[in-house]
Amino acid sequence: MRRVPARPPGLLPGLALLALLLVYAGAGPYAGPCSPTDIDYGALSAPPGAGHWFGTNRIGQDVFAQTARGLRESLLIGLSVALTGTAFAALVGTCAGYAGGWTDRALTFVVDLFLVVPGFLVLVVLAPPLRRAGWAGYAGALAALGWMLTARAVRGMALSLRERPYVTAARYMGVRPLRIVRRHILPHMTSFLITHATVATAGAVISEAGLSYFGFGVQPPDVSLGTLIADSTEVALAYPWMFFFPAGLLFCFVLAVNLIGEALRSALDPSAVRAEVPA
Repeated sequence: MRRVPARPPGLLPGLALLALLLVYAGAGPYAGPCSPTDIDYGALSAPPGAGHWFGTNRIGQDVFAQTARGLRESLLIGLSVALTGTAFAALVGTCAGYAGGWTDRALTFVVDLFLVVPGFLVLVVLAPPLRRAGWAGYAGALAALGWMLTARAVRGMALSLRERPYVTAARYMGVRPLRIVRRHILPHMTSFLITHATVATAGAVISEAGLSYFGFGVQPPDVSLGTLIADSTEVALAYPWMFFFPAGLLFCFVLAVNLIGEALRSALDPSAVRAEVPA
C-alpha cells in the first residue's frame, strides 16, 4: 500500500499562474508602453500591436494597462473580503460552538437572520453610499454578507472539538476558555479556514465582478475586471481584445485559486489522505 503524494498535482500550476497574475497586477500598469490614464486619440479601438500590446478601447486607453489596474482592484477586494469574512466567521462560530447555552442560541439566531437577508438587494440599496467609500466599502459590504455559512461550519467543528477528552481535561484543570480555544480548538480548524479563505477569494472576485457588471460595484474613475467586462460586452464580437483579455484574466484567476484551494484541502485535511490498494 502506498499513500497519495504529499504534493497535490494542481498546486504548482496554480501557484505559478497566481504568481504571474500578481506580478501583472502589480507591475502591469507601469511596465507597458502606456499608463492607465494615457489616451491615444490616434488609436481608437486599435487591435493589439507594438504600441499597445493588448490594443486600445473605444476612447483610446491602453487595454494592457487598464486590465492590469482592474485586476489589481479586483484582487484587493477579493483578498479583503476573504480574510475579513473568514476571520469574523471563525470568531462567531468558535464562540457559539464552544460557549454553548444562550451564547450559542443568540449567535446562531444572528447567523440565521443574516442568512435570510437578500444580499444582492442590500448591495443595490447601499450602492450610492458605497460609491463614496471606494473599494474598501464594497469589500466591507461583501464580507458582511458572506460569512454566515462559514460561521455555521465552524460552529459545528467547535461543538465537536469541545467534547474531546483533552479539552474536557483542560476545563477541569481550570484552564481559561480563551487559552483552550487558542491552543486546542483553533489549531484543529486551521486547515479548513486556510482552504476556505483561499477559495473565498475567488468567490469574492466573482461577486465584485458581477456587481460591477450590473453597475452597482466599482465606479469610474476606478476600474475592475467587472467594469472592463461590462464596458466591452456590446463590442465583444467587433473588438474581441477589449472583452477577452479582462474576461480571460478573471477565468485564469478563478482557475488558479481553485487549483490551490483543492491542493490545500488535499494536503491539510487528514481525511483526504487515502491508502491505495495495488491491483
